[in-house]
Amino acid sequence: MSERMGDTHVQASESTTRHRILLQVLRHGPVSAGDISSELGLTAAGVRRHLDSIVDGGLAEIVTAPKSGNRGRPAKLYRLTDAGRAQFGHDYDTLALLALRALRQAGGSAAVEDFATQRVHQLLSEVPEDRRTNDPEKGKTNEDAVVQKARAIAQALSDRGYAASVDKAGTGVQICRHHCPIQDVAQEFPELCAAEHRAVAELLGQHIQPLATIADGNGICTTHIPLTIIDPSTTDPSTSKET
Repeated sequence: MSERMGDTHVQASESTTRHRILLQVLRHGPVSAGDISSELGLTAAGVRRHLDSIVDGGLAEIVTAPKSGNRGRPAKLYRLTDAGRAQFGHDYDTLALLALRALRQAGGSAAVEDFATQRVHQLLSEVPEDRRTNDPEKGKTNEDAVVQKARAIAQALSDRGYAASVDKAGTGVQICRHHCPIQDVAQEFPELCAAEHRAVAELLGQHIQPLATIADGNGICTTHIPLTIIDPSTTDPSTSKET
């Protein structure tokens, strides 16, 4: 029991030291191991061991600079990567909320909707629009084209941090987003989600059914895509023919 407690204490101490070293690199980088050692009162060998681990983990990178007077070997300095800076968090959500609130105050809901539309069009700008997903004359969808387009949309979303996938579901498919990088902002500005749904429907050229969103407290965002199209001649626009 005491041995396990000792191991836990050592791990906690190592984690604390690692964080202190990361903080020194954040504040003073590019900085040398020797300078960090002097600042924190640690051995140079111990600091270098932590720095090697930090670099291997992609949180910092090595840069070199000539020594004073251009004599001797270049000094090895360390600075954080973007991933390393992310360890200290950010306040992007607060900034986005303040910006959108100011936009709504200045231009009303229409201004927010325009912004949301422009954002999602940029988000999905690499999804091809040329492949036909339905045949109005035959009143049915090209199922393979729908699935391929849905996968292209999911990939574009995943590239922006949504961890999206496409799954079969009954007579259709579903685009599932397992993460929402704008969750807190979308809770106050549902226009962002609405614009995304409109853009997906436009790209597919057919009716879709938003089923759940993370912004509303669900564990996943789900959009159902029936492998059908809406028949404009029907009296009820919510009905469609199955393939």
